[in-house]
Amino acid sequence: MRSEIPSVPGVLTRGDVLETARSIARQQEPSGAIPWFAPIDGIAGHVDAWNHVEAAMALTVAGMGDAARRAYAWLADVQREDGSWPAKWVLGEVTEPGGESNQAAYVAVGVWHELLMTGDEDFARAMWPTVRRAIDFVVGLQTRRGEIIWMRTEDGRASDHALLTGCSSIYQALRCAVALGERLGEPQPEWELAADQLGHVVAAHPEAFADKSRWSMDWYYPVLGGPVRGEAAARRLAEQWDVFVVPGLGCRCVSDQPWVTAAESCELVLALDASGDRDRAVELFATIQHLRHEDGSYWTGWQFENRRHFPGDRSTYTAAAVVLAADALDGSSPGARLFKEIAGRPLGPSEASDPAACGCALVPVANPVRTRL
Repeated sequence: MRSEIPSVPGVLTRGDVLETARSIARQQEPSGAIPWFAPIDGIAGHVDAWNHVEAAMALTVAGMGDAARRAYAWLADVQREDGSWPAKWVLGEVTEPGGESNQAAYVAVGVWHELLMTGDEDFARAMWPTVRRAIDFVVGLQTRRGEIIWMRTEDGRASDHALLTGCSSIYQALRCAVALGERLGEPQPEWELAADQLGHVVAAHPEAFADKSRWSMDWYYPVLGGPVRGEAAARRLAEQWDVFVVPGLGCRCVSDQPWVTAAESCELVLALDASGDRDRAVELFATIQHLRHEDGSYWTGWQFENRRHFPGDRSTYTAAAVVLAADALDGSSPGARLFKEIAGRPLGPSEASDPAACGCALVPVANPVRTRL
């Protein structure tokens, strides 16, 4: 277990990172849920499982273990029988009931990270049934070709498309879930095959996914999640750097809008660091500090034509991205390499990325989802 909060010399001190984590804890609901933001002028931020887990991970990095464990306990308590979570809650009420695959998958990343950070195998065993149900839900949305469908509706129907960003995140989650199962003596070879198939499709078949190329996440997430590494990662990041990165301000959320966001910028920091480009990672991390508030929280974004914060909130998921990026750049915690490797093995393509090697030959999809529920 780590003894010190991370720092990035010349950018953030340990005290700065602690204040950022405290800005997350201040907004945690009594139930343990962590919303995007606490109510502002009568408007409450929603909760979703992915960003909730990201926030819990940041709390652990900053040594706020009790708050993190309350977050995981809440998540386990509200999981549905099929392994999914509603897409959104507001103040404890479900507002979007559909179950999204990337949200369900991310619990595996959180639990694996918590195990790395604390060494608490009892916690991991207690969360294992939650992880197992969640990953089975996710794998149940994988097509015969390998991509994973975005969501299942409340009445059990699968949607008709997959998302590149979501599937890139799911790839990392599947690798974490496989490592967790092996650590606990419950190996899941089917999940490993699912990851191999998914990683190949993400890396080599963009036509499998809905076109969301306006969003910067579709640009860098295949690197961040792990399917694209090495020279391919360097090429991918170089190709659209000038499209999405605004010098002196950070990374755009979408290519055709004049605003940068701290969370996307920090995720790009993680992608750069994971691909070995540490210098640019540190430079970009320093750049987005103009979005830091005096209380340690971060404005979600900056509209640089109108010169105002947009959309006007200081979100917990943004603070979480800052803390996790700081930890990766610091590099000293047991979880600092989470976006680089799983269980000591590089998080990236292997011989399994070759469909002939892993048995994941692309099969035309007639019935798109292999239903396992």
